[in-house]
Amino acid sequence: MFARGDVIIRMLEQFAPRHYAVPEDRDRIGLQVGSANREVRRVLVALDVTSAVADEAAELGAGLVVAHHAFIFRPLGHLKTDTPQGSVAAKLLKGDIAVYVMHTNLDAAEGGINDWMAEALGLADCRVLDPVYHERLFKLAVFVPRTHQDQVRDALFAAGAGHIGNYSHCSFNIDGIGTFMPQEGTDPFIGRQGELEKVEEVRIETVVPGSALQPVIASMLRAHPYEEVAYDVYPLELQGRTAGIGRIGVLPEAETLEAFAERVKRALDVPFVRVVGRESRGVRKVAVVGGSGGRYLQKALHAGADVLVAGDIDYHTAMDAEAAGLAIVDPGHHAEKIFKTRLAAWLRERLAAAGYATEVIPSSAEKDPFRVA
Repeated sequence: MFARGDVIIRMLEQFAPRHYAVPEDRDRIGLQVGSANREVRRVLVALDVTSAVADEAAELGAGLVVAHHAFIFRPLGHLKTDTPQGSVAAKLLKGDIAVYVMHTNLDAAEGGINDWMAEALGLADCRVLDPVYHERLFKLAVFVPRTHQDQVRDALFAAGAGHIGNYSHCSFNIDGIGTFMPQEGTDPFIGRQGELEKVEEVRIETVVPGSALQPVIASMLRAHPYEEVAYDVYPLELQGRTAGIGRIGVLPEAETLEAFAERVKRALDVPFVRVVGRESRGVRKVAVVGGSGGRYLQKALHAGADVLVAGDIDYHTAMDAEAAGLAIVDPGHHAEKIFKTRLAAWLRERLAAAGYATEVIPSSAEKDPFRVA
């Protein structure tokens, strides 16, 4: 059985929700070409959608390309097939190949590109460099007959409730007596119409992230034995998980900038890096931003970073960093190619766990447009 495109997209958006995207009009994410309403035998994962990638997808019989960089980035004034972009679009449409884009939402997501790069560099104790989204938290309290408390608790946890930090299945439970009188037209699970009932009940309290609130309530209602369920929802001042751009962490031990530059080349599989700072200076605290990261210079400084790893650093940003005492290692924008193998592995695992035979293949056709002459 092969997964439909919309099923694959739901998996991807559970991993990197659309609302994680940087709140700027210029970001372009989501389905950009084709339809998701059909079975997909193969998925091709590519950093960019180029003519070579479109040809590769057609040769592989891939019905979906998942890309990091948007195929349609600027508003189109036309779609002429004798232009580079129009020619690629024609290949995609002729081959019935859909294109789905995950950009800053995947940069920001926990376990996404910035975490992959930080992990590859060997960083520990990582946190978000520039938060863009804070999850709202709610307290859910539901009253359950004591005989069914485990059933309802399990339903709450399975739907996403009960997470506090790195702990799961968190709840607080209070015994008490519930009273009610079924009225005409009711079909009570316990008791009879017109008679006051007193039932040993448990008040179950748990924490629910805002994104999971409605699914958690729906799961609770399905598992609850009562015809009318008594429950309360309270907004909390506490914040849940934070998503954002970049990561800041520490190396196991301090090393020279020269040694760290070699580490970046090996870890991100790039032939060269551009470096700002003295070769002999020590670095331990590292900020990393996938793609173009020059605008995060001040964030890295405020976080106390010794070095910023980011692509597309311009001359004036390099001068500012040098003056401020912040080292820079620029592996280029194409260092984000880690996206291809890591996302392909993640999606392959999820599809297999769900019983789908859809193949997921990282692109081998695209390449860095730059070379050293």
